[in-house]
Amino acid sequence: MKKMLLAALLSTFAAGAAFAQEATCKAQASEKNLAGAALKSFMTKCQRDATASCTSQAAEKKLSGAAKTSFTKKCVRDAVGT
Repeated sequence: MKKMLLAALLSTFAAGAAFAQEATCKAQASEKNLAGAALKSFMTKCQRDATASCTSQAAEKKLSGAAKTSFTKKCVRDAVGT
């Protein structure tokens, strides 16, 4: 159990570092000066893409259960910028 939590924690920091190099969805929307329906559409697509990417990263790391959920949640949050 401790090994699984440690692996999840390390994976979370690794994912955070990877997304720190890329601009978050909010930053990209701000750079593009999006508002209204365009902003909503962009953020929805960006979050969907981030979720898919984070889920595949969790699969590559062979995470499951709570570790996968925790990793994916934080990964998406960091990518979206919330």
